[in-house]
Amino acid sequence: MEKSKVYFTKNITPEAMIQMYEALGLRLPGKVAVKVHSGEMGNQNFIRPEFMQPIIHHVKGTVVECNTAYEGKRNTTKEHWETMASHGWTRFFQVDIMDEEGEMELPVSGGKQLSVNYVGDHFRNYDSVLVLSHFKGHPMGGFGGALKNISIGIASSHGKAHIHGAGNPDKIWTADHDSFLESMADAAKSIMDYKKGNIAFLNVMCSMSVDCDCCAVAEDPKMADIGILSSLDPVALDQACLDLVYASQDPGKKDLLERIESRNGVHTVEAAAELGVGRREYEFISLNN
Repeated sequence: MEKSKVYFTKNITPEAMIQMYEALGLRLPGKVAVKVHSGEMGNQNFIRPEFMQPIIHHVKGTVVECNTAYEGKRNTTKEHWETMASHGWTRFFQVDIMDEEGEMELPVSGGKQLSVNYVGDHFRNYDSVLVLSHFKGHPMGGFGGALKNISIGIASSHGKAHIHGAGNPDKIWTADHDSFLESMADAAKSIMDYKKGNIAFLNVMCSMSVDCDCCAVAEDPKMADIGILSSLDPVALDQACLDLVYASQDPGKKDLLERIESRNGVHTVEAAAELGVGRREYEFISLNN
């Protein structure tokens, strides 16, 4: 079986984002949703809209997000719009908070925990998706990358609780942990099935804190920046990022790995591979000579 291709550059620049997208050889069709992380108010590590501007304009995309399921400045549509404006997203782009008017159901075929995934209703308005993810740690998932950005990230506020609770929103913070990780994989599968190949992924390995951009008070980055990776396979992409952390000579990696391993973060990748979302085996193609 042919391995998934994962492209890499050590250059972390706006121009390199376009290069990494072009390397994929896929021209995203129609109306393009660009999934970013808007950044919780107070967070210092999220990737700024100025950095994303060239690639988002390159694909003529609309920045999309969904409301959160926890306390903060993004858990209501009103506050999320205020955060989007404060962080500069609305200044540079057309923005769509996809669950502003409700949610839609996507079936999960053969899911480990979920039979349905709830996403922002406006997701139906887009023909393709460019997923721009900041790879870093995460308080619950161990790490955040492409799989988290299409599962938790595209889920509606209720859908986020549904995933966290492994199908029971009332158990948002108390569900079995591995079941939550498997639910993220289930949700990712529903997104991949729905978009049927019209989806591309870039992971930026910079400002790698043990905490996610969803944390208002986040730890400062623990290790040096590594680069930008791109793939059409989110499983291979996240696996490649994990492998780069393990292979790094940076002494600060111990903190990030402690966060990833203590939360069994790799299990989301394992579960997604078992579901056929993608493959953990990949061909690593560096664009740096």
